[in-house]
Amino acid sequence: MLVDSNSTQKGEGLRFYLEKDKKASQLLSKYQGGTKVKWYSAALGTVGTTMIISSFFVNSTGSNKQALLIGGATAILVNFLMSRTIEAANEKNLNNSILEYNKRNLPRIDFNQSRINTKKNSSYKTVYFQKDWSF
Repeated sequence: MLVDSNSTQKGEGLRFYLEKDKKASQLLSKYQGGTKVKWYSAALGTVGTTMIISSFFVNSTGSNKQALLIGGATAILVNFLMSRTIEAANEKNLNNSILEYNKRNLPRIDFNQSRINTKKNSSYKTVYFQKDWSF
């Protein structure tokens, strides 16, 4: 089963199950809100890129060129690290949503992001999801 369906909303493939539980549905909506592009991330990336590009038009004999290159690369690096940290923190909303659903509903969702758990229990039906972190 696809966790991220063809729609633009991440995790929308889980909505069919999670909408049965009000708290789980709210946490899924919070997760989906956290995946949207943030204006400050776009602004910082744009500033970094602009600094790097403008360094090519500055006189090469001055130290301004080096400052623009280092400043632009630093801005892009900070933006990347900040975005990944926020994304990792937002994944907790998805995990909490699934935990809330599993407390009160069947079939249970075993959402293991690193590998599929191979435990077998015939007392309930389990739906397995796996996330692929490759780029």
